[in-house]
Amino acid sequence: MFTRLTAISLIFFSLAANLSSLFLFAGYELNRDYIAKEFCVNKDKPQLHCNGKCYLMKKLKQAEEKEQKQEKQEQKMLVQEALVPLRIVFKRYLVSERHFYIPAGTDLPKSDPVSVFHPPPVAA
Repeated sequence: MFTRLTAISLIFFSLAANLSSLFLFAGYELNRDYIAKEFCVNKDKPQLHCNGKCYLMKKLKQAEEKEQKQEKQEQKMLVQEALVPLRIVFKRYLVSERHFYIPAGTDLPKSDPVSVFHPPPVAA
C-alpha cells in the first residue's frame, strides 16, 4: 500500500514539474474574466481584445526564465562537483610475516630460513 502511494505521488510530482505551463493555461482559462479586469496591461485599449492574454504571456515568460535559471544552477553544481578533488585515503595494512616449518618426518626438502640465494659462481 505504502509503495503504491509513493509511486503515484512521485509520478504526479514529476508530471507537475514538467507540465507547469499547462497549469498556467488552465489557471488563465478558469479566471479569464478576473484577469482581464484586474491584471490586463491593455485595459485602456479595448480594441486590442487582449482579454488578459498579455498577463498570461508575462507569466509564461517568467516560468520559462525560472526553469532556465534552475537549469543553469544545476549545471553549475554539476561542474563544481566534477572539479572538486576527492580525498583519497590510503589505509595502512600490516602484513604479518609467517614462517612455515615442515616437520622432520616428511620427505619434502627443508629450507634454511637463514640462507640467501646467490648468483652462480662464474669461472674465470
